[in-house]
Amino acid sequence: MWEGHLLHICVAEQTSVEMEELVEAKLIAGVGIEGDRYATGMGRFSYKFDKSREVTLIEIETLQAIQRDAGIELLPQESRRNLTTRGVPLNHLVGKEFCVGESVLFGDRLNRPCKYLDELLDRPLFNLLLNRSGLNCSIVKGGIVRRGDIIRPSW
Repeated sequence: MWEGHLLHICVAEQTSVEMEELVEAKLIAGVGIEGDRYATGMGRFSYKFDKSREVTLIEIETLQAIQRDAGIELLPQESRRNLTTRGVPLNHLVGKEFCVGESVLFGDRLNRPCKYLDELLDRPLFNLLLNRSGLNCSIVKGGIVRRGDIIRPSW
């Protein structure tokens, strides 16, 4: 059984604005992260209602691998994902519930990279993020999450 940690929490008020890093955030089931663009309907893909955009996650190990293998730095807030994890097998959590602090998330689908991030950051990231662009989740049970929280299976 694995156990990981929450390293970064990031939100953006709307599409294309710089993401702000938080120490803690409120996750609201059926809505998203309080103050985030997808919770308020201001996200790039908000016109397509999709519960799987309530919270997005990415592994710090992916960001480190991109730096190591391609020499391209991608900071957690630049990834446009809400939560950055360490020691969490995100690709294996599709179709599963897991706990982040006092919240429970459901891994709806793997995130697909898009050229938008390449354009926004002016870096060639699309191919580097294939099959490791993170996990899109819905919130099963809301609550407060904090940097350093344990992430673990709920089963």
